[in-house]
This record gives sequence, structure tokens and C-alpha cells, in this order.
Amino acid sequence: MKYLILLAAVVLGSCSVKVHYDDSLFEKSKGMGLLENDDIKEASGMESSQVNPGLLWTHNDSGDTSRLFLIRENGESINEFYLKGIKSRDWEDIGVGPGPEENSSYVYVAEIGDNRAIYEDKYIYRFKEPQKNASTLIEEFDIIEFRYPNGNRDAECLMVDPSTKDLYIISKREQKVHVYQMPYPQRSDTVNTLITLGTIPYHKIIAGDISADGTEIILKTYDEILYWKRDTKEPVYEVLSKPAIFIPYVREPQGEAMAWKYDGSGFYTLSEEPDEIEAQVYFYKRK
Repeated sequence: MKYLILLAAVVLGSCSVKVHYDDSLFEKSKGMGLLENDDIKEASGMESSQVNPGLLWTHNDSGDTSRLFLIRENGESINEFYLKGIKSRDWEDIGVGPGPEENSSYVYVAEIGDNRAIYEDKYIYRFKEPQKNASTLIEEFDIIEFRYPNGNRDAECLMVDPSTKDLYIISKREQKVHVYQMPYPQRSDTVNTLITLGTIPYHKIIAGDISADGTEIILKTYDEILYWKRDTKEPVYEVLSKPAIFIPYVREPQGEAMAWKYDGSGFYTLSEEPDEIEAQVYFYKRK
């Protein structure tokens, strides 16, 4: 087993952390294909579909309508879905996992972007995951409204724990970002207040995902991919409080989306398209 170990401290943002790079877990990134749909210009979230094997969900952040894109891993466009009556202000991430009805897959769309930290109320839209050829207008969904317990935050990372159905949000801009929990069942008839679990020594966390079996966690900054192995009985924050393994990452122009492949064989990344640079789906295959 080959390890690349960096013994000196490196700077992530302005936060110094000793890190270990490990190239033994995943292969180098492989370009799977350019995005076919030219409307996907600011891909900010991505998640593997459970109902539609082999397909991926993605969405733009600010400036788009309330739509989700279903694509193949090679970037081919499959379909678009719209949330009825919802205005997208700043969608920043998406999750897929269990929900209120047993043995059903749910999509969670996170309206959590807030660059200037001026919005007190944030939202997560939850609905049963549709088949790829279903009606493209989604009319039935839960609106989960929430607030932070310690002031407004900008965030771009939502994770669904398949073991507990709890939701986790990680803030973006602090020098040590905050980890928040919204335990199941999340209520749609009142404003939920997140639980502050603590901080972790990273800056500008912009994506994250828990594997479908709950045993692995990845987080992403603009420059790094962080990895943790997990026992499903171990609380998420306890895992994230341990030193991360850093996975060698080829930096994208503005890579803000990342997701495990549903079968656990690797993970995907996807970038926005700054300066008209075409975005491509990348895959990191497990060795």
C-alpha cells in the first residue's frame, strides 16, 4: 500500500493543519464527459440517484429557476424537474436518502447559500425521488424551514445520514467551519432550529456526502478532498473531529459539487463554468 505523507503543516485557507495524503484508496480522476445541457452553468450540488441507477442529480445555484437536472455520468442530459411555486434564491447542495416513508428514496434540495449572511430563514425541500420519465412538475414536497442557533451563516454543504435520517449542514466561511445537525424527524409545520455540534479545522467547505451505506464521508474545499471511514454507529461529528485523509485531487475551475456513486465504487466531482470553461463530470474510482 502506497502512502504519500506530507509531514509539514499546510495551509487550508488561513487554517494550518497537518495532513496525510493517501493515493492508495482511489484512482486519479477520470473525465467522463462534458455536460450536454448548456443551461447547467453553475453546478453547485450533485447526488447519485437511487431510483434511477447510474444517473446523477445536479442543479445551478443562484440565478436559475427551481429546477433539477438528471444526467448520465458522461454528462448526457436525461430530464429536468421543477418544484411548483418555488423561487430558487441560492440552491447550494442536494442530498438523496431515506425519509418519512420507509423503503422510499427522497431528494433534499438545500436553499442554504447566503454570501452576506443576511437571511435568517433557510429552507430544505424534500420530496420522493421521481423516476426519470415521471411528470417533470413536482407538486408534492415538504418545506423544511430552519434557522441557525448562533447567527446567520453561509453554507454549501448538506449531508443526509442514511443510518439515522438526520441532516447535517456545514458552514463555509469561518476559519474553523461549524457542523450543524437537524435530527429526524425534521418538521415542516414550524421553524426548526439546528443543533451546533462544534467546529472542525477547515475553511470553505463547499460540498460533502455520506455514502449510501453510511460508512464513508467526504468533504470538499476548492483545493482539497477530505475523507473519513466511519462505523455507522459512530456520530457524524465524532468522525469529522478526527484527522482527515486527503485524497489527491485535480483542481477544477470552480469545483463545487461532489457525490458518492450509489454503489460505493467511487465518487464524482463537477465544476461550475467560470469564464465559459465547459464543465466535465469527473470520477474517482475506488482501487
